[in-house]
Amino acid sequence: MLKTRIIPTLLFKNHSLVKGKNFDSSRVVGSVLESVKLYEVREVDELIFLDIDATTKKTDPEYDYIETISKECFVPLCVGGGIKNLKQIYKIFKNGADKVSINSEAFLNPHFILEASKEFGSQCIVVSIDYKKKNEQNLVYINSGKTKTNTSVIEFSKQMQDMGSGEILLTSIDKDGTMLGYDYNTLKKVKKNLTIPIIASGGAGSYEDMFKAINCSKVDAVAASSVFYFRDMTPKKAKLYLIKKGINVRI
Repeated sequence: MLKTRIIPTLLFKNHSLVKGKNFDSSRVVGSVLESVKLYEVREVDELIFLDIDATTKKTDPEYDYIETISKECFVPLCVGGGIKNLKQIYKIFKNGADKVSINSEAFLNPHFILEASKEFGSQCIVVSIDYKKKNEQNLVYINSGKTKTNTSVIEFSKQMQDMGSGEILLTSIDKDGTMLGYDYNTLKKVKKNLTIPIIASGGAGSYEDMFKAINCSKVDAVAASSVFYFRDMTPKKAKLYLIKKGINVRI
């Protein structure tokens, strides 16, 4: 049985670590490199590293910066932001990443996920899906949450699984940065429709929130960001809490 993962998410702009709320990530909270070094001693399972400006900048990922980060990171590293072709993925892996997270391009060109999974293996391909509730429907948003689509999150998640995605990073824009708990109902619904792993993202405010996402929504991993900066919480303490609750985590 696969063990449940605790995954910090690092969002950056211009080499600075940023945080915000509901995808308004304008607050600089520190150095990406220093945060990576800190997580190394806090026994994280993986790190998700997202350039939130990459899509709008329409430039290649910063390969040199990815290499710098990867040299300090000794756990699996997932890199995302502005990825549009196989050549970029190849260079990201060449510079030390283990996985890629693909968001807007997965929606605009679903067959890109099929091509990427065939070329590199589905275990390396994570599709990042951002969504927001509109008129009682959970709809997919792209372009860093700025562009609404008319596609339901369940429909798109199933399509991405069919295209070969190895796992789904599912982020509630409404919950992002609120620290009020994950969107448990949507996570549960998506999980019921898929066989690939789901990473819950958006809203973690306590260890109990993580437990509820794993125990009630049956997700395979929980991602968190704000709680590790603004509250006295660490991935290691999260694991100890979850172990006491009977969750099979990596330790």
